[in-house]
Amino acid sequence: MTILILVLLAAVAAWAVFAYNRLVRLRNQVRAGWSDIDVQLMRRHDLVPRLVEAVRAYAGHEKALLENVTALRAQAMATQSPARLAEVERALEHGIGRLVVIQEAYPALKASENFLQLQRGLVEVEDHLQYARRFYNGAVRENNDGVQRVPDVLVARMFGFREAEFFEAGTDAAAAPRLGGLS
Repeated sequence: MTILILVLLAAVAAWAVFAYNRLVRLRNQVRAGWSDIDVQLMRRHDLVPRLVEAVRAYAGHEKALLENVTALRAQAMATQSPARLAEVERALEHGIGRLVVIQEAYPALKASENFLQLQRGLVEVEDHLQYARRFYNGAVRENNDGVQRVPDVLVARMFGFREAEFFEAGTDAAAAPRLGGLS
């Protein structure tokens, strides 16, 4: 009988170690996914001042839009919560899209090699960001399933594993913003 109890305790301990290690792996995937999103957002944020300056050189009277995009960039850089950041980034994407649309009214801006290069950079960043969002949200889904699944929930609660927030792109930001003649 004691051997049976020892075997049972060993099986429970082995399961707990396995569950703990699995939860650590899932948590680390979420962190890695968020890091990928963060890198892409920083790339986008680095492009915004250059885009604002390029537009300002040709369309300086669009002051309110330029200030709004600059303020949204600063707000996005200061936001930590994935859910809140997704809201700010949606507004920033909209503002960037409006900046890019301005080129239609300014032929000199449309012909500017600097502006065209910035557009290409934005398209590239948006593509990478879309992939990073999918990876991150998949990792969040797996993590949240792991910390909610019985009996793993016991280990998760005991060691402080928590659900992660999704990074929602929103319905209006499901596709990359239309950037002039580039697709």
